[in-house]
Amino acid sequence: MTRLIPTRLMLSLLAAAALTAGLSACVPLVVGGAAVSGALVATDRRTSGAQLEDEGIELRANNRLSENFGDRAHVNITSYNRQVLLTGEIPTAQDQQRLADMIAKIENVRSVVNEVAVLGTSTLTQRSNDSYITGKVKATLVDAKDVQANTVKVVTERSTVYLMGRVTQREATRISDLVRSVSGVQKVVRVFEILTDQEVQNLQTANKPAP
Repeated sequence: MTRLIPTRLMLSLLAAAALTAGLSACVPLVVGGAAVSGALVATDRRTSGAQLEDEGIELRANNRLSENFGDRAHVNITSYNRQVLLTGEIPTAQDQQRLADMIAKIENVRSVVNEVAVLGTSTLTQRSNDSYITGKVKATLVDAKDVQANTVKVVTERSTVYLMGRVTQREATRISDLVRSVSGVQKVVRVFEILTDQEVQNLQTANKPAP
């Protein structure tokens, strides 16, 4: 049975997609020998160095995951400001701990949040539903006028939504409330780094392009 998407939601989903496409289409800025989108650096509350390190962490972590577990585990690895979130499923509790220890030893990793469940691998239907929920969450944040959607990273696993980002306490509360209102979301887990209003203002000033 085909799932019909409400017009308002479809427009918001398109807006979220356009935002992502717009960022990826920006002229890259070379930092430390690697290309980084200038717009992404300007709107992300991580430093450009932290963004590059996060990409490196995810690459190395996924390589080690593949080498050590192969197809025995379904694990998603997300690094934000050097904090690594692990979600998905793994066969045993021993594997679960081994994975966390392995990721913690990767260069530049500051901390590991291990949310991997000791369960059988999720089905394609479950993963498709998670992707659908992620899209709705991102669309909801884009549609909201009082939050900056591109400061939040959204990960959905078995209908639980994990939120990462550098936000103020007010933003954390507002974003969480918005996500909880999205149909299909069973639980919200905040993996935020809380900043003061002054810290956010300082970041915005530092990221302003030169006149």
